[in-house]
Amino acid sequence: MAVTLADVAAAAGVSKSTASRVLSGSARISPQARRAVLAAAERLGYRANRIASGLRTRRSNLVGLIVTNLVNASFHVITSVVHQRLEELGYQVLLCITDADPARERRYLEALLDHRVDGLIIVGTGENTAVTREVEAAGIPVVNLIRSPEGAPGDAVMAGDHEGALLATRHLLELGHRRIGFIGGPASVDSGRDRYAGFAQAMAEHGLAPDPALVVRGPYEPPFGDQAVARLMTASSARPTALYSANHEATFGVLGALVRLGVRVPDELSLVCHEEAPFFAYWHPPITVVDNAPRDMGELAAEQLLRRIEKGEPGHPGTARSLRVGANLVVRHSTTTWSPPPP
Repeated sequence: MAVTLADVAAAAGVSKSTASRVLSGSARISPQARRAVLAAAERLGYRANRIASGLRTRRSNLVGLIVTNLVNASFHVITSVVHQRLEELGYQVLLCITDADPARERRYLEALLDHRVDGLIIVGTGENTAVTREVEAAGIPVVNLIRSPEGAPGDAVMAGDHEGALLATRHLLELGHRRIGFIGGPASVDSGRDRYAGFAQAMAEHGLAPDPALVVRGPYEPPFGDQAVARLMTASSARPTALYSANHEATFGVLGALVRLGVRVPDELSLVCHEEAPFFAYWHPPITVVDNAPRDMGELAAEQLLRRIEKGEPGHPGTARSLRVGANLVVRHSTTTWSPPPP
């Protein structure tokens, strides 16, 4: 005999309406009741009739999460946080990885729209704002995470990229460095623009301008980091004495290239990397990083989306919010003071 909602409610010691609200994803339930209902449903093998429920409530209990990759350690943390937060409230997260391919991203957006997801969190390429507007027009709330393309609908949760770049570059300047290399992302992406702007501002504060020969910008890929380091450290002009790797995915290539080329950090080159990764604290030497608080971004993105879903508010112009999470510099042993060599 099929297990019914009444069976779950009785096993959990709650009313049928409370069990229904838990299993439909309502946030207005005590944590104790939620745990009891979900445990009872799992123990009894209860399977809700999602089709009938969706027709009745206009809810699918599905949420789309689109990210460009999982090489980025911040995206790993954000994905875990969003998944856990939404699952606790009865939602299932459909994770889509685009590899920064606009065509693939478009297919995912169209599929999520067809499945009538209850909401969407997207780290987008910026090439499909017309489709995200279709998603929003269908009454599906959208939260843009880390990147907020021009014309994109919905709320935005952004990192403190400009602030983090200021902290990183000021740190190197305060240590006496003046020839500072910069490896960044493309100017077409928020983080690429904002981190370079913070770098340039910190240099200007010291009466300096970025040396074009020391600035390399490219895709969010490890091979680019390898190529950028080879260019900076083997050029005929003077090497940088410090390097700010502001392109997180490229950083994995940066580290390998420095080892391959035998560059001693920090004796020959001070190094700051943007965004934390689990092994950075255990690298030799431990790496100074800009921590962009991915856990906070994930929590905030989930909170914003849930607020829209519960209130039935797509992100219409005039109601959308843009929130920014601060950055923090974690100083370790990959940076040290620099002074000119004796004449």
